[in-house]
Amino acid sequence: MSSARLTQLLTFYKDSPNDPFILFALAKEYEGLGQLETALQHYLELKEKDAKYVGLYYHLGKLNEVLQQEKAAWDTYSEGMKVAREIGDQHALSELAGARLNLGDEEDFE
Repeated sequence: MSSARLTQLLTFYKDSPNDPFILFALAKEYEGLGQLETALQHYLELKEKDAKYVGLYYHLGKLNEVLQQEKAAWDTYSEGMKVAREIGDQHALSELAGARLNLGDEEDFE
């Protein structure tokens, strides 16, 4: 399965492999195409290259939930909350806290 948007994003990625927005867009595109493992790889690549890209954490956490990796989702949301606090992004912090709360309590993931 492919899309014209995916082809365009892959061209952008070839030209700018470290651009966080392109990595994020690729992950979202693969996710939308149902290629979840490939999406996961791009999210993790983005995290490695730009751990302060706070938008990553909500979407990576949600993908972990879809993949039934609840502990990984919890950890991702928690890490994203730390980043959101560091950069002062209250909106992201609120979204991440809500997503984490929906998973359960901290003791569920110790």
